[in-house]
Amino acid sequence: MQTRRWINQGQPQTLQIAVFLLYIRAGFALLFGLDPATSALAGSHSVFVALRVFVVAGGVAGGYGIVNEKKWGYYLGTAVAGLALLGRLYLGVRYHISPLDYDVIGFAFDVALVALLLHNQTREYTRIWFK
Repeated sequence: MQTRRWINQGQPQTLQIAVFLLYIRAGFALLFGLDPATSALAGSHSVFVALRVFVVAGGVAGGYGIVNEKKWGYYLGTAVAGLALLGRLYLGVRYHISPLDYDVIGFAFDVALVALLLHNQTREYTRIWFK
């Protein structure tokens, strides 16, 4: 019988922390809505709602897939993390402001999440063990 889990302590530390950050980002997006950086990518209300659903569902599903060593989970988690970072960079370019001017902690979490998912140890582990 296969076991499905939400946390895998046998994975490298980079992946464990990335999963926690994906779950936290999805939880905050569910409770408080999207941050201004991610919501800046939405042009209309329907796109905003779809983007919020993608961040919440994609963060949880991506983290769950990573924990259960599925390649689709890694790709989905990386897409959700990259979307948040791209939103912050888009705001900076569009309105000529630095991401460090309005939300230093959020920017640090976005950079950390992308860095953890694209870290060499993470990529090597996913290449070898993920199906």
